[in-house]
Amino acid sequence: MGMSPTPPARRLRLGLPRRMFAQVLLMQVAIAAGVAVLATGLFLAPLSDQLDDQAMRRALAIAQTTAAQPQIAEDLVGTPATAAGPVQREAERIQVATKAEYIVVMDRRGVRWSHPTPSEIGRLVSTDPGQALAGHEVMQIDSGTLGRTARGKVPLRDGDGKIVGAVSVGIAYDSVRARLLHAIPGLFAYAGGALAVGALAAWLISRRVQRQTRDLAFSDISALLAEREAMLHGIREGVVALDRGGRIRLLNDEARRLLGIGDEAVGRSLDEALGDGRTTDVLAGRVTGTDLLTVCGQRVLVANRMPTDDGGAVATLRDHTELEQLGRELDSTRGLIDALRAQDHEHANRMHTLLGLLELEMYDDAVEFVGEVVGDHRATAEQVAEKIQDPLLAALLVGKATVAAERGVALRLSDHTGLPNRLIDSRGLVTIVGNLVDNALDAVAGTPHARVEVELRAEGRTATLRVRDTGPGIPEEQRELIFTEGWSTKEPPAHRERGIGLSLVRRLAERQGGSAAVGEAAGGGAEFTVVLPEALAAPDLEPALTVPSDPQAVAEEESR
Repeated sequence: MGMSPTPPARRLRLGLPRRMFAQVLLMQVAIAAGVAVLATGLFLAPLSDQLDDQAMRRALAIAQTTAAQPQIAEDLVGTPATAAGPVQREAERIQVATKAEYIVVMDRRGVRWSHPTPSEIGRLVSTDPGQALAGHEVMQIDSGTLGRTARGKVPLRDGDGKIVGAVSVGIAYDSVRARLLHAIPGLFAYAGGALAVGALAAWLISRRVQRQTRDLAFSDISALLAEREAMLHGIREGVVALDRGGRIRLLNDEARRLLGIGDEAVGRSLDEALGDGRTTDVLAGRVTGTDLLTVCGQRVLVANRMPTDDGGAVATLRDHTELEQLGRELDSTRGLIDALRAQDHEHANRMHTLLGLLELEMYDDAVEFVGEVVGDHRATAEQVAEKIQDPLLAALLVGKATVAAERGVALRLSDHTGLPNRLIDSRGLVTIVGNLVDNALDAVAGTPHARVEVELRAEGRTATLRVRDTGPGIPEEQRELIFTEGWSTKEPPAHRERGIGLSLVRRLAERQGGSAAVGEAAGGGAEFTVVLPEALAAPDLEPALTVPSDPQAVAEEESR
């Protein structure tokens, strides 16, 4: 039978562990150990020199004390150098008292008068006593007949101050080394304690890092950051991250586009970056809820805000403009259908009337009836076209008049209306007029003697629009609130949200340096006033306007 090949043995890989917790702990313990070893080395390096210096100074002090006794100088001059002499006895006494290794008293020739080894008395010293005999005090580490010692040498003077010899005191070097070795265990104990404390602190810090990083490896965190950057800048939703102070700390590309801000906004508060308004309030959390509508520039945005554990928040933004435009186009199409249905219904009634007149052979009455019908329609269209020379606005109002008639509302132009064909932004004004007329028709629906009046006037380059209705009016405390995004007293249709039209009216007016306001109309009802200071081109300039050839296509611009 064939044997299956055994898998190759895994190679033993040496290196840092993969988990961040283990890596941080290992690095911190290594740092603590390195610091402990370095501190120990820095302490031990001068310790030996310090102990040597202390030993030499101690030897020198013993030598100075010995030489300060006048009896030793007298005995050195007056007695022979023998093991039983007074100099030897005094030196032995001092040696025992001070625990010195030796005390050697010598004359000016370098002959010993005292020594721990009696047989060395009367012999020359093994080291040069020249400096001490010359009157200098000497400290040194030297080797002599008793081995390596810490020495102190001083001159020996008689009562007259004359140098008669020298005193040399030695302390065994082994005792200095023993003190050094004795200090090392205690030093290592302190170093070990410091290392243990450092290791414990490293473990606690590593555990905290482990909890905060969810026990991810450094490579995992790096990969997550790279994936986050790719995701943030690749998705088609705006993402705005805020810190606990409400300052912007992250913006993706879509958020920059939707909000119209750049990298200079990072680190600034929302009020500084965006200014006052509903968008700022929604992002800052001052307005709560889900899928909140807001208008930024000409864009309709849907915003959601999610708090984070560190006290900040992440807000997402979706561009709702296209959907809102589709909804308004649907409303426009429905209005056009209603107008066509009304025209069809009216046309059918007129055709039936005309057919009856013909069957009754009332030919003159039939001709008169046709002339009246055609004249009414022509008069309405001609009246609008005469007062409003912009074709887009004229077509819009003709279509709205038909819809209003079907709904039992009288839509008329004010006698003061007059607007030349010099509009710079016809589509923007179509949006403003269409929204205000629609709101007015909704307000007067179902009321007796319902009437809506539109007034468009031009004064220089300024266009002023007024839309009055005979509805219930707007309470004074709500006259500013109605221009807020998302605010409405009516149920929203299935295809879109309400509460956007009046906000867009104000935004379009303010974009041109104008204003939009609402007040009370004469005789009751509401009166909306929009002032556009730069709406008209200079009289000598022709407006750049493309007019659709189909009147129905013109009417479709009414709610955009």
